[in-house]
Amino acid sequence: MRYGMAIDLKGCAGCHTCSTACKLANNLPEKVWWNTVLTVGGEAPDTASGVYPNNELSFMPFGCQHCDKPACVEVCPVGATYKREEDGIVVQDVEKCIGCRACESACPYTGVRTFIAGEPSFSCEIPVGDYDAKPHRAETVEKCDFCLHRLQRGEVPACMEFCPGAARHFGDLDDPDSDVCQAMKGREYIKLLEEEGTEPKVFYLV
Repeated sequence: MRYGMAIDLKGCAGCHTCSTACKLANNLPEKVWWNTVLTVGGEAPDTASGVYPNNELSFMPFGCQHCDKPACVEVCPVGATYKREEDGIVVQDVEKCIGCRACESACPYTGVRTFIAGEPSFSCEIPVGDYDAKPHRAETVEKCDFCLHRLQRGEVPACMEFCPGAARHFGDLDDPDSDVCQAMKGREYIKLLEEEGTEPKVFYLV
């Protein structure tokens, strides 16, 4: 099994629901986002390029690409960053992480990871989101893990479940009947920084 995700750029309206769903489901600390939506347009978020009436605006959801050949795994000195043999998900183990940030430097996808410099702080006094979300620790690096805790109970990643445009598709890339493979069928797609040789498993349908 090789888990991957396809994101339909024609269906993404830039509503940031995926980012919010991820943050809540994983009880992410303040200023920590594993999943963001970048604006393809003007210099500021959610602004178009060009001069009216010739404006252009689109969106690019962005997070860990869960590469088949992840550069981050190669450089981690303690094995805190690793690719799961059973499904190919690239995981960051906060229990092992020593905060050296080697993975952050090696990853060609700038902004995928967040380093928690001090004791994590939260907007709410009590934990929110999923009861089994993994803990967050000071001096460690964090990133998306496809909501591994949700997958382990037979659910899909929060970003996919709550996308109002149904623009996200997740599943086994080796199963032609999976949701992700069916979504990609007959569609053109791009992969980010494919020239880096990491073989990302997030596909952007165009």
